[in-house]
Amino acid sequence: MAGWQNGRGRSGWWRHPHGGFGWVGPVFWPFAYYDIYDYALWGYGYDPLFWDYGYNDIYAGLFAPYGYNDLAGYVPAGGNGPRVTGGRASSARAEMPDRLAQMCGEDSRDIAGLPIDQIQQALQLNEAQRAALDDLANASVKAAQDIKAACPTQIASTAPGRLAAMQARIEAMIAAVETVQPALQKFYDLLTDEQRARLNALAQDQRRAEARRNARNANGSLTQSCGAAQPGVTDWPTAEIEARLHPTEAQRASFKALEDASAKAAEMLKASCPTTEPITPPARLEAIANRLDTMLQAVKTVRAALDDFYGKLSDEQKAQFEAIGPQRAGLSDQPTAARTHSRRHHHVGIGGLLRHFMAMVR
Repeated sequence: MAGWQNGRGRSGWWRHPHGGFGWVGPVFWPFAYYDIYDYALWGYGYDPLFWDYGYNDIYAGLFAPYGYNDLAGYVPAGGNGPRVTGGRASSARAEMPDRLAQMCGEDSRDIAGLPIDQIQQALQLNEAQRAALDDLANASVKAAQDIKAACPTQIASTAPGRLAAMQARIEAMIAAVETVQPALQKFYDLLTDEQRARLNALAQDQRRAEARRNARNANGSLTQSCGAAQPGVTDWPTAEIEARLHPTEAQRASFKALEDASAKAAEMLKASCPTTEPITPPARLEAIANRLDTMLQAVKTVRAALDDFYGKLSDEQKAQFEAIGPQRAGLSDQPTAARTHSRRHHHVGIGGLLRHFMAMVR
């Protein structure tokens, strides 16, 4: 969905170190539930993608690589719905097609099911423990549905709109984690030491199997890769902004404040990276909660400065600002087809993947 034709974008500055993309068209963190679920239950060696998110995604929200024509694939091609044409959205409230809902987890029953049978068999649960596991499964489904509900309902074609969408998405993820945390802690507290050891061993087995499938090292370090960005991602295009916008003194002062706010956000996120790798599911979910809280504060910090700067720009200056990201990405002026993705999730059936892929390429 986010890789360009003919290989473009595969090494783009907005791509994550492990191959993902923070933004796919108008959607920030399209596989949000998967990343929470996989890391909390199985650990970093199974799925490190949660920890790829960080300052580089805020930067990509400011200088998005997607132009107006690239967003056309997310707007209905026919009917009465608005569309993106001639390099501009025909409506500020462009409705999303079905493919966007699928990206956000339309089949919540497919994506939110815990491996109940696998856990019961490995841990040999008693009646109280099984009831707690059922409660955890129900909380997991609700969390997935809450994240899905935060899927954007309109295309954000400006930097302030993108950061607003980013903030809403992170807030939904925080609420989802708060839904799951009590149920996970209750279930884990009911386990004996031996059962906890079995659960941790099950996670280790899953990580080793995933490493073999993906031909990668299962012992990669979370502390080394947390929020890692592509080289140069934090380099601000100050000279280009000066040349394109010809800012006034007041605008320059606001832009400097935006740069400072972004630098502060980058430091906040860097400082929030774990210094050790949590070894239990409740500890991993707590680490997720702490990271999301910091991400939210970082986005709010940048967003406040951005709104001030953007509000001082003329319409022509805003258009020039929005053109920086697509130009840097080397995108074509021609409309692009919907993207495909290669990310695999163990709890999605092949039928669901095929339905999603066919919807994407239509």
